[in-house]
Amino acid sequence: MSGRVIRIERISSRKGVTEEPVITAKGYQLADPAHGKHKHHAEHATYVQSLDDAAALIARGFSLRMGAQGKPASLIAPKSLRIIREAELQVS
Repeated sequence: MSGRVIRIERISSRKGVTEEPVITAKGYQLADPAHGKHKHHAEHATYVQSLDDAAALIARGFSLRMGAQGKPASLIAPKSLRIIREAELQVS
């Protein structure tokens, strides 16, 4: 797949909400699978500045922290994410 990433979606969002990647002062927060059951701990967080960089890490097995207004953010596994690229939205 090619093209700039314009959106990362959770395939099955929690009922009644649209979840989006959480962006902090440090950037989008991801969790490295190398840390196993401790990957959700803040000290193991990996931050990137763009959705393109986040998508590259998701392809390597990183989980992405996503949230919605009024709901706590949570880590979402790569298999539960859909990456939307600019090229996919263009109609020939």
